[in-house]
Amino acid sequence: MNLSQIELLRILQETQLNLSKAAEKMHVVQSAVSRQLQLFEEEIGSPLFERSGKKLIALTPLGKRVMVEVETITQAKLNIQTIAADFLDSNQGTIHIATTHTQAKYFLPNPIQRFRKKYPGVRIYMVQASPEQLIYQLHTHKADIAICTEKVDSDFELITQQCYQWHHSAIMPKDHPLCTGEITYKRLASYPILTYSFGFTGRSNIETAFKQSGCELDIILAAADTDVIKTYVRLGLGVGLIAGMAYDAVIDQDLIARDLSHLIPLSSTKVAYLKQNYLPLYSQHFIEELMLG
Repeated sequence: MNLSQIELLRILQETQLNLSKAAEKMHVVQSAVSRQLQLFEEEIGSPLFERSGKKLIALTPLGKRVMVEVETITQAKLNIQTIAADFLDSNQGTIHIATTHTQAKYFLPNPIQRFRKKYPGVRIYMVQASPEQLIYQLHTHKADIAICTEKVDSDFELITQQCYQWHHSAIMPKDHPLCTGEITYKRLASYPILTYSFGFTGRSNIETAFKQSGCELDIILAAADTDVIKTYVRLGLGVGLIAGMAYDAVIDQDLIARDLSHLIPLSSTKVAYLKQNYLPLYSQHFIEELMLG
């Protein structure tokens, strides 16, 4: 048993047990991959995979248990590499951030700007995706930290910290009836609504608030991107429910924003990372910047 064989098992899981793709990722021929897998199974005395001919179709019960240990070994290997790099130079490195469009555009610019002044030698790579995809990015080591509002606090393998709280606003053209007067659940629910897709930017808080009020929203358009919501509000399709921070008084001067903090509970944006991950010093300092908003 050697580390190359352990790495092969990890890659097979990553490629959905595709021997050809695994061989490509390891820069070897497929027969070499098959041979290493055969040697590994002979050493432990039992197959790790169910097969249909030469094709791997599923993990055996033993294979599933072994894969848990493979994940632990992979994590330890990554931690050793990160610890060594941090020891040699804690001012150089890379942070991979997984986040949503709203956080990337409206929250992260200030923390990143402050961080870059302190750590000019650290590169920042950002991936925008849904909250479910962000969590997947963490578990597959494609991201070091995730920043979003939904989902991350339900994963027990993650450490989560609150960055800041924010409220929702309703946006509408200047001639809309909701521009004046008190906004209530009933009044807001009487208009077509444009807001975030399920799982994005506090949508769960919107749903919960209106369900508890007994009023049902007529959501005619849902999108992950605030700018998309603004576009269709401008076309007159309905009232937009967006993160308050996403309204810009200069850029969006053709729209009116009304605060909804009296109707919809505050939402919390969080930073999350794997409990087993070793975070280098610069990543810890980046998280500190996030706490400052």
